[in-house]
Amino acid sequence: MDYIKNIEENEDLQIQTLQDLVSINSVLSSPVTTAEGQFFPFGKGVQDAFACVLKKAEAMGFEVRNVDNYGGHIDFGEGEEIVGVLGHLDVVPEGDGWTFDPFSGAVTNGYIYGRGTQDDKGPVVAALFAMKALKDAGYVPSKKIRLILGLDEETAWSGMDYYFRKESKPDYGFTPDAEFPVIYGEKGIVTYEIAKKLTKTQGGLALRSLTGGNAANMVAEKARAVVNAEDSAVYGQIKELAAAYRERTGCRVLTKGVGKSLEITVEGKSAHGATPEAGVNAISIMMDFLGELNLAGDEINDFLDFYNRCIGFELHGQSLGCGFKDTPSGDLVLNVGMIKGDQEAVTLTVNIRYPVTYTEEQIHDGIRPFIDQYEMGIIRRKSQPPIYMKPDDPLIRTLVKVYQDNTGDEQSCPLVIGAGTYARAAENVVAFGALFPEDEDLMHQKNERLSIERFMQMTKIYADALYALTQPDFTLKEDETES
Repeated sequence: MDYIKNIEENEDLQIQTLQDLVSINSVLSSPVTTAEGQFFPFGKGVQDAFACVLKKAEAMGFEVRNVDNYGGHIDFGEGEEIVGVLGHLDVVPEGDGWTFDPFSGAVTNGYIYGRGTQDDKGPVVAALFAMKALKDAGYVPSKKIRLILGLDEETAWSGMDYYFRKESKPDYGFTPDAEFPVIYGEKGIVTYEIAKKLTKTQGGLALRSLTGGNAANMVAEKARAVVNAEDSAVYGQIKELAAAYRERTGCRVLTKGVGKSLEITVEGKSAHGATPEAGVNAISIMMDFLGELNLAGDEINDFLDFYNRCIGFELHGQSLGCGFKDTPSGDLVLNVGMIKGDQEAVTLTVNIRYPVTYTEEQIHDGIRPFIDQYEMGIIRRKSQPPIYMKPDDPLIRTLVKVYQDNTGDEQSCPLVIGAGTYARAAENVVAFGALFPEDEDLMHQKNERLSIERFMQMTKIYADALYALTQPDFTLKEDETES
């Protein structure tokens, strides 16, 4: 049964399908109720992407289901057991500085450009065409294959929670939303908001506003502050400080007059919050620079002192009381995703990915004394416990073999990662691709792109994986040996 041939013959259609999907801006937006009374909980863009995939799958002859616009699935085959492929159609905000329109799906030099090509629209389309290849080849799986479509994975996961209140969870499967060869563990994730109340100041150099970042799980690419002084000569001093800071650090700290105030902007480099070392956090630069100014107000200076002493440019929480590590998963990872402040309060959004042998309570207990010391508040906005599967589990072994058979790569080992995927949404689900070990990770970054060669290769890997996982003799039970 040559289902691989079907993948090759449908390459143009597969590329066009991804282009169509990338052209839809599916960043989470406000809920919408249409004139006909339909409710789109994640906004029109996400809904349009969802409808696009369901329509294309239905045209391929698959059974599809929309669960009240909170999520849905595409089914292939029969059977009591469900082999799930869990993907998502929402994307993070596009940010600035793209060479191509982030929602164009432009193809050039062998790459498809656009937000979601790597995370996660490209892998979802690959999984869909893997199912199509098997179906068109006449394959009859012994278990049902179900491609489950999530719609707010980058934010709150409420859609997947709703979906699984209405539909059965898969018995096992994978999510194409991380790296090859396979992920056998994911660090715990917790997002905090840390807030400090401020007193409006009179006289001196006042901080009027402070903003930065687009999402908790992104390294902040830009930050902006507006300061005001009665004596405009102070602005000249700040401009000189900014020039000296640029010269000393190489960081882009810029200033310009805005009415009677001075605007300070910082440019960093975006990256996924799970790998902040790949980016440059504009918020940390901004806080470091503001710490050199003589701002009016004890509270804002206390907050700057807290940030620069307890967070600064550190990525592992060492100075914040949570610098934990373990053997399976390595160091805790801390990312400052957003900041927002005015004359009344300043709020910091911190995203933490902690080792698999620790608990969220240990993280909180480590941080709390510093929060109390600086008389601030802390609110937990999102928490996901770690997941961990044995590296020699039958599911892990099968997926690694599929990857090795397709690539010849026997050097890359199964991984534990800091990212959070839909593997957490159901038992016996692991992240499997779609980023190859030697390829550039551009998830959550500008100029996100997917190699067409890799696009087709991952499709073949997913077809082989679905074939292997739906064989009658595949089981999650460990092989029994005679004593």
